[in-house]
Amino acid sequence: MEAREENITKAAQLLHIIQPTLSRQLMQLEKEPGGELFNRSNHRIILTEDGMLL
Repeated sequence: MEAREENITKAAQLLHIIQPTLSRQLMQLEKEPGGELFNRSNHRIILTEDGMLL
């Protein structure tokens, strides 16, 4: 869902959760495989190659 939105706030709205909750969940997800799954900028979030594979 979020990968299509390229925006955590919009993705959180679509998932009916608050943005901080989604951000925490994404950070936890990245800790599990031990690598970056997303490239973040000020207003966008894009999957890395590892994120696409996952």
